[in-house]
Amino acid sequence: MIGEMIMTMDMINNYGRKFLDWFMSKLGSIAIALIFLAVCFKVIKIIVKLLRKAFDKSRLDKSVAGFFISAIRVLLQFLVILTAASMVGFQITSFITLLGTAGVTIGLALQGSLSNLAGGVLILILKPFKVGDYIVENSTHCEGVVVSIDIFYTRLRTYDNRTIVIPNGTISNTSLVNISGRGTNRVDVKFSVAYESDLSKVKQVVLDVVDTIDGHMTDKPVEFFIEEFGESGIEMYVRFFTPFEKSYDAKREALWKIKEAFDANGIEIPYNKLDVNIKSDGQEKA
Repeated sequence: MIGEMIMTMDMINNYGRKFLDWFMSKLGSIAIALIFLAVCFKVIKIIVKLLRKAFDKSRLDKSVAGFFISAIRVLLQFLVILTAASMVGFQITSFITLLGTAGVTIGLALQGSLSNLAGGVLILILKPFKVGDYIVENSTHCEGVVVSIDIFYTRLRTYDNRTIVIPNGTISNTSLVNISGRGTNRVDVKFSVAYESDLSKVKQVVLDVVDTIDGHMTDKPVEFFIEEFGESGIEMYVRFFTPFEKSYDAKREALWKIKEAFDANGIEIPYNKLDVNIKSDGQEKA
C-alpha cells in the first residue's frame, strides 16, 4: 500500500514538473494569447452591438435577429479561441478534422431536423405568412389559422378546432396559399338552375340575397356568371367579397338563403331523375 502511494506521488510530481517546465517555456506565448483573447472579445462585443443596432433599424423579426446575433457571437468566439490555442502551440489541425467529421456525422443523423430548422429561419425572415393568417399548404392540403411559428414546426388550427403540426422544411419547400394575407376573402357560391328558368329573374334574386349577407363588402364588385351547361341544368356562380373572418359563415349563409329565395320565387334547382317504364302484356306502362 505504501509503495503504491509513493509511486502515485512520484507520478504526480513528474507530471507537475513537466507541466511547470512547459508553462515556463510557453509563458510568453500564453501572455500574448491572453492579451489576444481579451482584445478580440472586446472587439466581438462591439461587433455584436453594431449588428444589434442594424437589426433594430431593419424590419427583421426580433427572434430571427436574436438567433443570428447569437450564432455570429458563438462563431467569432470559437475562431478566436482556436487562434489563441494555436498561438500557445496546440496542434489544432487534428482537432478541426475531428470536429468536421463529427459535424458531418451529426448532420446526416439530424438531416430532417436541420431541414426543419433552416425552413423555420426562412419563414421568419421571408414572412410568407404570420400568426393569425389562414393558409392552405398545397402538398398535404392542410389548411387552418396559423397559431404559432416555431423553429422546427408551424401549428395550424382548423375550423373544427383541431391542431395541425407541419414541419417547417415541408412548408418552405412547397407552395402555399395565404388566404387572409390581404384581410379580405372572395366567397365563391356555385349553384344550378333548370334550363326553363328565367335567367334575368335568377340573377336578380341571387344579387338581392347577396346584399343581405352579413359581412358583404358593398364597395367590392359582385360577379354573376354561367360556368357551364350541365347535363341536368345550368351551372352558375356568384362571387362577392367579405372580411376574411366572416367568409366561412358568409358562404353557408348564402347557400341557405339562395335555396329559400329560389323556393319563394318558383326557381327550380335541377337534380337527376330516373324514369322507369314497365312493359306488361305487350303494353308499356310508366
